[in-house]
Amino acid sequence: MLEELKGKGLLIHHWDADGICSAKLMMEYLGDKIVANKTPQLGNYYLTDEELKEYSIYDFVIVIDMNLPEEHINTLAKNAKIMIFDHHLGKENKKVFHHNPVIKSEDPDDYPSASWIVNDYLGNEVNLYALLGIVGDHEQKIKNNPKFWQLIQDFCKENNLTFEDLHKMVYLLDTNYKTGDKTSVEKAPHILLADDQPDNILNNKTWNENYTKLEEEMTKQLNMPDDEINGTLLKRINTTYNIISAITRKISWKSGKNTVVINTGFFNDRDQIYMRSNKNAEPMIMRGKELGFKCGGKKEVLGAIVPKEETNSFVNEIIEFLK
Repeated sequence: MLEELKGKGLLIHHWDADGICSAKLMMEYLGDKIVANKTPQLGNYYLTDEELKEYSIYDFVIVIDMNLPEEHINTLAKNAKIMIFDHHLGKENKKVFHHNPVIKSEDPDDYPSASWIVNDYLGNEVNLYALLGIVGDHEQKIKNNPKFWQLIQDFCKENNLTFEDLHKMVYLLDTNYKTGDKTSVEKAPHILLADDQPDNILNNKTWNENYTKLEEEMTKQLNMPDDEINGTLLKRINTTYNIISAITRKISWKSGKNTVVINTGFFNDRDQIYMRSNKNAEPMIMRGKELGFKCGGKKEVLGAIVPKEETNSFVNEIIEFLK
């Protein structure tokens, strides 16, 4: 299928380590067929009208690690061939090539990242970038997945690396989006292509400087008080850094409790809401979409962008759902 692609190609990918590593793998495979790679405006799980217009000039578009709204995919498909590689919850778009085993009822534990799905589709051997996407999406919890934890341990042993090395690489790649630097997110796959050795990531001066700043901000926000409502931890933060998912993950994994975090500081007119739960998040993802919010996630995760005046009512619904 990929070999049949003709003309100028655009790659749209998520902004985190999984999206960056997936982009690197696909760009490496397709070479100069991909003439541009883009991530949506940071924090947006959709494309703006300006982006849809800008992206209408390409002959094919590959979307990786993002469950973009169906109507946006269909708009792009009017002018281009579309291929999607993803592992998030949603529904299959049968109008385009949509490779997502999770929405076809496969076990999510067998497809822990977009990077793994892309790497498998390309027929590559296990490599650093296939595994970094997995570590990025699951961190320490991947140790609970026997198949992939063994793969990671074997890879680290063969390549004189530790799990902590992989974890640090993920954090460094993620500094690009957490500091709100969209341009650097889009440059990151090219940096990996130019030199795919681990030290290229671990010793990157800018990413390490970002890491130090972000650790300070994370500590500040995590030290702010949170509430517990009906067994769910609720935390409100106000930061211009895009760290809501990382904060939610830290709180949830440390406490073992359902966790909801609201960030009022990233957008001027909207709030970010992030939920990690011990139950299937899909009903709340669907509910958010019914209400017209930009909403997505995985079996245990919901992420939403909500107008400020509707934040409290949606959070109340989430807490009732988790009760």
